[in-house]
Amino acid sequence: MKSTVDDGKPGSAWRLLLGHARPYRRTLLVAAVISCVGGLAGLAQPLAAKAVIDALSANEPVLTPIILLTGLVVGAAVIAAIGTYLLERAAEGVVLVARRGLVHRLLRLPVAEFDRLKPGDLLSRVTSDTTLLRTAATSTIVEAANGTLMILGTIVLMALLDPVLLGVTLAVILVTVVLTGSVVPRIGRASERAQQAVGEMGAVLERALGAFRTVKASGAEERENAVLDQAADRAWRQGVSVAVWSSMVGILARLSVHVSFLAVLGVGGARVADGTLPLSALIAFLLYVFYMITPIAALVNAASDLQAGLAAVRRTRQVHILPTEPAAQGAPATVTATGPASVAFHSVSFGYPGNRESVLTDISFQTPPGGMTAFVGPSGAGKSTIFALLERFYEPAAGSILLDGRDVRDWPLAELRAAIGYVEQDAPVLAATLRDNLRLAAPHASDEDIHDVIVRTRLDDLLPRLPDGLDTMLGHRGLTLSGGQRQRIAIARALLRRPRLLLLDEATSQLDAVNEHQLRQVVAELARSTTVLVAAHRLSTVTSADRILVLDAGRLRANGTHTHLISTDALYRQLAATQLLTTQPQP
Repeated sequence: MKSTVDDGKPGSAWRLLLGHARPYRRTLLVAAVISCVGGLAGLAQPLAAKAVIDALSANEPVLTPIILLTGLVVGAAVIAAIGTYLLERAAEGVVLVARRGLVHRLLRLPVAEFDRLKPGDLLSRVTSDTTLLRTAATSTIVEAANGTLMILGTIVLMALLDPVLLGVTLAVILVTVVLTGSVVPRIGRASERAQQAVGEMGAVLERALGAFRTVKASGAEERENAVLDQAADRAWRQGVSVAVWSSMVGILARLSVHVSFLAVLGVGGARVADGTLPLSALIAFLLYVFYMITPIAALVNAASDLQAGLAAVRRTRQVHILPTEPAAQGAPATVTATGPASVAFHSVSFGYPGNRESVLTDISFQTPPGGMTAFVGPSGAGKSTIFALLERFYEPAAGSILLDGRDVRDWPLAELRAAIGYVEQDAPVLAATLRDNLRLAAPHASDEDIHDVIVRTRLDDLLPRLPDGLDTMLGHRGLTLSGGQRQRIAIARALLRRPRLLLLDEATSQLDAVNEHQLRQVVAELARSTTVLVAAHRLSTVTSADRILVLDAGRLRANGTHTHLISTDALYRQLAATQLLTTQPQP
């Protein structure tokens, strides 16, 4: 997924990062004020220490300055704790909003767009990249502002103590700033490469886990381990690159303080010796030099975290600029019309993105409301693609598709899909309870409705074997179920929606002969009140269909009833013969 966010404008990522912080600006402002107060309490500590030393030198009571110093130390710690809590709370809010936004966006991606992306990389953007936003959009901004203010405050107080020593200190710091400024951009580039590498590793891992049983059955664990090791190694190398540049910035920051201390000690010691500077002033100045360690470290960390945050902003933004389907407004869409729907394809052609060859070429047919229409043909003939176009998972390259005489592109998408029940070829089952799986497309279905579809799809033999009945968790992808059970769950889920158009894509391919026969009876019953379209390799499923359309290499070559096609179409007769539905493969 290429970045198209910044268009060469560095300020774009900054605006996006600040946009994440904007909803929490009041909390951040309060936290910044509290942190600033804590910083001021810290700035006063060297002056209080100077007062203690002066009192000791003059043989005066030291109780009051010691109490003042103690109060400043304790107060600064308490204030810092409150400020930290507010920042952490705001940071968690940033992550929550960012993750919600990404998840909502991902689930509204068009199927065609999702097909070209890597799920593992998308998961990395939702998890690890949003975590990087956590610090960059909140505490880093506050720390950078407070660090700057504290350094300016420290410089003012240093100037009041001794301008000569201040000049020495600033000269050292200026050299450090110049060197650091050349390193920080490298951190940003390294951070983005590191996050991309983590995303690639997630994509590789998702590939292996998605075919977990196949990997084991193929004895391919070591080969997949090698691929994962390479991805992990790339992520490690990029992470080390970030660590190198970040460490270099940290070294420069620490060197600036230590060199400043040595320079101030040398120059200041000489001035104390010749009587031009009081010892207490030198001690206070040295304390301020050490005090600068904290704000300088805050600025250095802020620079590193901001670079990582800007890289995360660019990666998450790449998801936000992807095209999406319209969001459903309010309650789930309901079917406004009643009765079975009619379907018509007029000169429809289609090819999948990235493929040169067309999957469908000049397809035209009509099905009246009600009844069962079957699509048969060799693998790759385009049967499943017809269903995908009806669901508007893809748009046709040419021609029009009508539902009830209305182009599907003119239907509100949610309303169109509410009218259709779709049973996919692989019959996916979610890692949820059986009840939740059945109610996925009909969230308000009653227990009576659920019981009805369970009986109709012959799932009533499965229910007693589940320890918690309808509330039994089915596990990841329903792998503890048989293929036939998953298919029946998918069919029950579609029926529970009470669709006007039912699409069954190889819906009985994993059923045994008894269950297939029973389900054929259910489909035949449904066809009296619903338009049923069936894509099938097993012709036994569709021999009783009202009409059968024969597809070959993306073209419609014949249509009719089973008996008619046996006598008129060679391809259909060959398919029937190979499945022992006729003994006459030749005319």
